[in-house]
Amino acid sequence: MSKVYFIKVSESDPVDTVKAKLTRLIDGSRILDPVAKGDRTAVKMHFGEEGNVGHIEAAYAGIVCGKITRRGGRPFLADTNTLYKGRRTNSKDHLKLACEHGFTKESCSAEIIVPDDTKKENVSEVKMAGRFFKSAKVASIFLKANAIVSLAHFKGHMMTGFGGSLKNIGMGCASREGKLAQHSDVTPMVILERCTACEACIKACPADAIFLRDNKAIINPVKCIGCATCIAACVSGAIEVNWESGGSNIQEKMIEYASAVLLKKKGKLAFINFAVKITKECDCLARDDPRIAPDIGIFASTDPVSVDKACYDAAAKAAGKDIFKEVHPRRDGSRQLKCASQLGLGSLDYELIEL
Repeated sequence: MSKVYFIKVSESDPVDTVKAKLTRLIDGSRILDPVAKGDRTAVKMHFGEEGNVGHIEAAYAGIVCGKITRRGGRPFLADTNTLYKGRRTNSKDHLKLACEHGFTKESCSAEIIVPDDTKKENVSEVKMAGRFFKSAKVASIFLKANAIVSLAHFKGHMMTGFGGSLKNIGMGCASREGKLAQHSDVTPMVILERCTACEACIKACPADAIFLRDNKAIINPVKCIGCATCIAACVSGAIEVNWESGGSNIQEKMIEYASAVLLKKKGKLAFINFAVKITKECDCLARDDPRIAPDIGIFASTDPVSVDKACYDAAAKAAGKDIFKEVHPRRDGSRQLKCASQLGLGSLDYELIEL
């Protein structure tokens, strides 16, 4: 059984109050004990898409980096580029957006890094014996780090039911090629009677895989990369994934990728989840999603499975129902937790300790 530490936080709390609570959580949980003097420490997080305000504030990342520095570690904040169109598709624009969201070396006391995975030296291939993958392609910067701290916003997700620490590592540390491999059998389909031919999906598709025929959207399965951008773009709910034909495998694929990173860093890991402003979809959407559950607080553990499970359970309790199954009825997020436990990434059993 793993220990998960928790402190109540609301988005209505002033920034200084949240900073003080986060400091108390870090100190009380000793979550950063795995970081030793001289450790080059990757703080993996999401800098937020343009138009989305659900991401973790730069001020809170600065608290984490400051604590690492005081332990003698050498922190840097990092994320990888995306498959979908937007300002996080390439490193130059991604870094500029991060800066606009307040993530700078001065504000966070750490270097901000988004590796360019078009350069071979920035991508490593990790051999593995998974059900889906025999190798995983991840950003080298995370493998070269001495320690990893995951700083994740806990929320819903259209493809995996929910996203927390496991998704932050499994999908978030993958190169674009690795992300594509995880999405490779996820081909959306158009429910023709719902399609209004608004062309929003055509404009959003990064692979130019969608076109109109007889005033209805058609997806070319050969060109489709399975990124699900079209699902988020469709305002009429006309695009869905055929989960029976393979879409449900994305959670297990994501966890295999997470194992490629985490199993090599055992004993040098820490996970912090912000279960505040819990939204239906992830922070990749260029919009401000409404809440689907009350604010809960910040959770911390050295076990990614336990910290995600604790957040999932707390969100269900706060909402009075399994809110993620309600908003994503065909995506059972518990699959990623079970798979991660089976691969030895952590425990489904935890002790929740409130500070």
